[in-house]
Amino acid sequence: MIDMGFEPQVIAVLDAMGGLLKSEDEEQAELQLQQSLSSLVASSSSSSATSRQIYRVTAMFSATMPPQVEQIARKYLRHPVIVRIGDEDTGKNKRIEQRVYLITEAQKKGKLVEELRRLSRTDKTIVFVNHKKEGDSLGRHLESLGYSAGILHGGRSQDQREETLDEFRAGTVQVLVATDVAARGLDIPDVSHVFNYDCPNKIQSYCHRIGRTGRAGKFGVATTFLTEGDSEVMYDLKNYLESTDTPVPHQLAHHAAAQAPVGSRDDKGKLIGTKKDSIQYLRD
Repeated sequence: MIDMGFEPQVIAVLDAMGGLLKSEDEEQAELQLQQSLSSLVASSSSSSATSRQIYRVTAMFSATMPPQVEQIARKYLRHPVIVRIGDEDTGKNKRIEQRVYLITEAQKKGKLVEELRRLSRTDKTIVFVNHKKEGDSLGRHLESLGYSAGILHGGRSQDQREETLDEFRAGTVQVLVATDVAARGLDIPDVSHVFNYDCPNKIQSYCHRIGRTGRAGKFGVATTFLTEGDSEVMYDLKNYLESTDTPVPHQLAHHAAAQAPVGSRDDKGKLIGTKKDSIQYLRD
């Protein structure tokens, strides 16, 4: 919800829930509880000399735990218990085999078809792209080669999206070409392969995309096509691969953009990498 821009509303709701959630000191929290109970007893018309202690359990659920969400949890919950699913040391799923190819933009379509031909016709595969037009074009190309391909992006109606997902779950559609609309919140069983046809420019998006495979204790393969235009994410991608004990391709490990975060400067004062501008097109 924080990522969706609802942070002010979330905080306002939690603020309205009272002070009992705010104290991290056990004695102070207990004093607040007793004062609250005393107030309830005083206002009650009951003549009973005994009263029960009332405790409230507050549960907070999030598919991911970014720093903003963790900060809210620690502020409003007493002794919160955090349940993590994944690797114990890093929290990152090591059941996913990650492959990275540094290629040119013109090579991507041929490389994807080459990789798909290695797979079984029963393998469920998601191919991620960054733009809707690219998804439509790539989906039509795969269909022309005999693949049963579905297309999923925000430009399609809700009925079309649901129909495509149902066909993909049932196995009628073998390859799902999708934008980040399919990167989060979808639990599709038995996805064996994920392809980042277009590499996302944020490592968080990369994590969510590859997390569509290797779920529920199973293993999966995530393949990423990296080009010179993806310099913004190279440093974070290299670090992520290292943190999951995944071999870093030589070309990525020694690439200038992978040596320091975007915006850093080298010994000569030259900027290392630049952030891509975000361009939105409006219809007349």
